[in-house]
Amino acid sequence: MSTLATRTHLQTPPDPREAPPLRWGILGAGGIAGRFAREVPALSAQQVVAVGSRDLARAEAFAQTHALARAHGSYAGLVTDPEVDVVYVATPHSHHHAHAIQALEAGKPVLVEKAFTRNAAEAREVFAVAERQGLFAMEAMWSRFLPHMVALRDLVVSGRLGEILAVHGDHGQRLPHVERLREPSLAGGALLDLGVYPISFIHSLLGRPGSVHAVGMLSELGVDVHEAVTLAYGNAVGLATANMWARTRTAASVIGTEGRVDIDGVFYVPGRLSVTPADGEVWTWPDGEPAPGGFQYQAAEVARRVSAGERESGVMPWSATVEVMEIMDEVRRQLGVVYPGE
Repeated sequence: MSTLATRTHLQTPPDPREAPPLRWGILGAGGIAGRFAREVPALSAQQVVAVGSRDLARAEAFAQTHALARAHGSYAGLVTDPEVDVVYVATPHSHHHAHAIQALEAGKPVLVEKAFTRNAAEAREVFAVAERQGLFAMEAMWSRFLPHMVALRDLVVSGRLGEILAVHGDHGQRLPHVERLREPSLAGGALLDLGVYPISFIHSLLGRPGSVHAVGMLSELGVDVHEAVTLAYGNAVGLATANMWARTRTAASVIGTEGRVDIDGVFYVPGRLSVTPADGEVWTWPDGEPAPGGFQYQAAEVARRVSAGERESGVMPWSATVEVMEIMDEVRRQLGVVYPGE
């Protein structure tokens, strides 16, 4: 009987409440910024103290909603705020490159929403500035830090799943009228907003692929609306699908010679693993309910690394962000998606 047939202890992330507290400023006042402002202080030791927006009234409303001490009517005001230790960049990904560099050049470490930038070249430029400034920078691919993802990587790395043959991830949402997804000028399309999740998921388990093959459909404005991406890894195959016209199961699975793991429900939020051994009974992990929230884990990782004087995270290193961006660059090349100014 294989080691997978018996339920065993799996690795878990450190408790977010035990990470050193930092004072966060949020650059941008949209929906994802609001989620960060709600979850991170409630579920970790981190403090969110300021927000910056190009619209002072919007920043003030955001600050009032989330009980923040200060609201800035410019991004420059936020990144130069002496009470801010680290900046979370939560603007559309078309602007991540400029805003991350603005914060880094002001001496602030950054956590930058995914997709990190529009393309790999821009990502390299951000990391070059971080290196020059001696500052921490990380992509906010929050799903990599969730307990069930840490446990899944433990199963894969330990060899208990045997040789990995296939990894699949899917992310489809019905978002045809969201302006930032429709507009090429905002680096729109399904890939950078939705497809980055399954692609990064596959990359987190298998690394850089040997080849990339993509098929999909473009809108009348030239952004991708859905695609299927095959990533080849010798004996293993990764399949990532994304769709901004229809809601899908948003499922993920990993198949190895010793068994299969399915992530129950939406794969990129805190969830449960169902493990099906090749020669045993199905078992699940964890025993209790999945963790609440989700953003607190990545914020705690930033706090640990910044407090230790480090520039990158071993869970989401600079090389991983660049490699995922390179995969998406190749997908866009094959589909014919080009953003203005590239």
